[in-house]
Amino acid sequence: MSKKLPTIAIVGQTNVGKSSLFNRFMRSQQAIVAREAGTTRDNVVGKAEYDDRQFWLVDTAGLKDPDDEFEASIQEQIDEAAEAADVILVVVDSTKYPSDQDRIVAKKALKSKKPVILLTNKMDLKEALDPEEFRRLGIKNIIPTSAEHSRGIRKTLEAIVELIPAARQYESDDILRIALVGRPNVGKSYLFNTLAGKQQAIVANVAGTTRDVNRVSVKYKKRDVELLDTAGIRRQGKQEVGIEKFSVLRTLQAIEESDVCLLLMDVNELNTQLDQRLAGLIDEAGKGMIIVVSKWDSVEGKDAYTRDALAPKIAYYFKFTPWAPLIFTSSVTGQNVTKIFDLVVDIDARRKVEYQTAKLNKVLSKAVSMHPPAGLKNTYPKLRYMVQTDTNPPWFVVHGSNLKLLHWSYKRYLEKKVREEFDYIGTPIKFSFRQEEKDKK
Repeated sequence: MSKKLPTIAIVGQTNVGKSSLFNRFMRSQQAIVAREAGTTRDNVVGKAEYDDRQFWLVDTAGLKDPDDEFEASIQEQIDEAAEAADVILVVVDSTKYPSDQDRIVAKKALKSKKPVILLTNKMDLKEALDPEEFRRLGIKNIIPTSAEHSRGIRKTLEAIVELIPAARQYESDDILRIALVGRPNVGKSYLFNTLAGKQQAIVANVAGTTRDVNRVSVKYKKRDVELLDTAGIRRQGKQEVGIEKFSVLRTLQAIEESDVCLLLMDVNELNTQLDQRLAGLIDEAGKGMIIVVSKWDSVEGKDAYTRDALAPKIAYYFKFTPWAPLIFTSSVTGQNVTKIFDLVVDIDARRKVEYQTAKLNKVLSKAVSMHPPAGLKNTYPKLRYMVQTDTNPPWFVVHGSNLKLLHWSYKRYLEKKVREEFDYIGTPIKFSFRQEEKDKK
């Protein structure tokens, strides 16, 4: 069952500690932190979790002089954040009295009618003002914080969890959701229109034409299908401030919402690094995936052997997702478009099958008999039984003892055997290994 996670936006003027707070919330260094004002120019998006609640966290560029065209676009990002977010975190420097710029940020946040929390950062410094000094900004919920010393972080997370809506679950409506994902201008909108059978998305040669998630519902072989066309994701250094806006976030949301993703690549521009990252995001989200090489009609001089020569090269760069089928398409000629639908339906069906424990144990026993796991100093991992705990994606739990000695390569071996037995094409499968207590004598 798919879900759409709530979104938390961090806004404020430059150099108040937004990126440092973001890193504290994410428990990692995902945003560039520096003393120079205006270091963070693009939105940074991460999935955070607290108290078993997940949400998207977005760090935005700071607010500066709106007379500067470049900085005006940053204000645009803040407006976009206010529109897209479920909760807004306004960050100010607690060592400075509220400025006109702080008032602009606060006003924009409050105008959104979304829940707003004011974080008075740098509270650890001796110059820090009393939080009451910031009441004049009009934000009632004030939390003193220190990104440097992790003060106020837990309290902020607790406040967020209280305010965010529960992740919207998409009920078992039997709607098959397909997300088209890829870099800008790789042909997503063309394929979207071809699949939809009508002109739904604006198609242009200018990268980044699609800004939001475009949706259309279609029928295929009596099955309700929803297509999700997403804005393209550029390499981070190539993102245009104020233009990309929240397209990255919306792409991530579309991946989370989907059942199967079509990862598109332009046959004339096989930029593997970013394509690999997108494949990794889809894999991590546990979604089905088809690698779609688009614009096949534009390849000059191709013959019957061109595809066979190119396919292994592409597969090499996606060897971490060997389960994803590769298909060559043309939206101009309609080549393999119907095949995409057939493949998606097949992948979706395989993801939903739940196998009986007895059948799984036969597979496990056979795999262990063929290749017993290696041990250490006459102590060996013992795999007792396997159960399936979930579908979409299929999730298996192997119970046993001495599992800390189980090498990662053996886990990969088990996955390969399960895939072969149940013909898991186009979907990641997940494994967990559960250590059992030793039998009491």
